[in-house]
Amino acid sequence: MPRHTPLHELHRERGARMVDFGGWDMPLSYGSQVEEHHAVRRDAGMFDVSHMRVLDATGADVRGFLRHALANNVDKLKEPGKALYSCLLDDAGHVLDDLIVYFLDEGFFRIVVNAATADKDVAWLRGLAARSAPGIAFRERGDLAMIAVQGPNARAKVWQALPDTQAPTASLKPFTAAAVGERFVARTGYTGEDGFEIVTPAASAADDWRALEAAGVRPCGLGARDTLRLEAGMNLYGQDMDESVGPFESALAWTVDMASPRDFVGKAALAAAPRDRALVGLVLDGGGVLRAHQKVHTAHGEGEVTSGTFAPTLGRSIAFARVPAAVAVGDTVAVEVRDKRLPARVVKPPFARNGKALVAA
Repeated sequence: MPRHTPLHELHRERGARMVDFGGWDMPLSYGSQVEEHHAVRRDAGMFDVSHMRVLDATGADVRGFLRHALANNVDKLKEPGKALYSCLLDDAGHVLDDLIVYFLDEGFFRIVVNAATADKDVAWLRGLAARSAPGIAFRERGDLAMIAVQGPNARAKVWQALPDTQAPTASLKPFTAAAVGERFVARTGYTGEDGFEIVTPAASAADDWRALEAAGVRPCGLGARDTLRLEAGMNLYGQDMDESVGPFESALAWTVDMASPRDFVGKAALAAAPRDRALVGLVLDGGGVLRAHQKVHTAHGEGEVTSGTFAPTLGRSIAFARVPAAVAVGDTVAVEVRDKRLPARVVKPPFARNGKALVAA
């Protein structure tokens, strides 16, 4: 049986089209996926992301543990509320998951991991702590829900709907968060737009959702979330990276701190690994739609589309593809779409952010 978020009944009441996503019954859309996409780019939309796992890590040396456990360096987190995006790697340097970690105080960090990998992630972290830092405790926060409100008008509409959040969050910079009563409000997101991700008690999540609806925030489903994140150049675990690849071949080198002297899980393997593949962006200038697993032909060998879609902001199809590392921005490649080889331009993501297309016509 699929799991349900605290907002499940509300989605059903709103007539959402529901699908299985990582074992959760989640809304794909509430009507037009394209209109939901445009609502986020042009105004404000919201997503139920309560299937994401909130994991609170506490202990006297929790920073030291995370310094070793994560590929990015938590020593960058100096101010309470500051967030860091990182990969969680195995010993071979392959990607177990991508996550966000928040520094709250020296004995308390909050980690948010993906739904489909949550059980695996928690087991991995617990096992690693048992071997190297037995004083670390983990609490899975099943008592919490999460609502992502995104778009150029998202923050203003959150403050209208939840007025007690305005004063504590008005000065938040991107990738910072603040506790507001029982809520935890972070200026983060997965769409390429401004906004908040609001962690709220599960018991009051439906009330928050209704208040946001009344303020003019449009409910959106997983379909729009996927087109938005791909336009914004953001990877999806299970498609653009997984346990078979490392961060350097997944356009995630920026999330790995190899320069500091600290050791971390997977560091030695990354240092020794060849860098013969890369994840690049593709734009299809003609007709057709790029989809995952389509073969890509280049002058340097073959590759494969990892994520592809029609991009409403650009009015054309875009994709991520893993190709030989010698392929460069500006090259033209051929993608097998049905029984044809269609020319596609290699570009550097993101394709669109902050309401604007970033790829030249």
